[in-house]
Amino acid sequence: MSSPEPVVRSRQTQRDVNGVSTQVVCTEFSNYIFVVLTQYGKIGTLISVTPDSKSNDISTPTLSTKVLLGKEEPLTHVCAKNLAMFVSQEAGNRPVLLGLALKDSSIDSIKQMKEIIKSCQVW
Repeated sequence: MSSPEPVVRSRQTQRDVNGVSTQVVCTEFSNYIFVVLTQYGKIGTLISVTPDSKSNDISTPTLSTKVLLGKEEPLTHVCAKNLAMFVSQEAGNRPVLLGLALKDSSIDSIKQMKEIIKSCQVW
């Protein structure tokens, strides 16, 4: 008898990003994707990233971000949109719940973090 598919699929990995240890955990739930990206070992700021259904142009989706827990800063929204856009698109435009705890949020670091998330995808 084969074992049933797990209800929740999850993968995690750890890599150095510009000399800073960075952990990523990606978990797929039926209605959203949960991604934790941390350089502190904590979930940090929790951001809801939702595709905007009002957009008529599918090639350039717009995302709405909302800080659910943590510090409300403009850079948080920019990082969240950058990191979650491809996740949402590849997961069929599902919303993404993103936990960010970053020491380094430079453009180069964000690019590297996107690659780590891609290697850890479960959707």
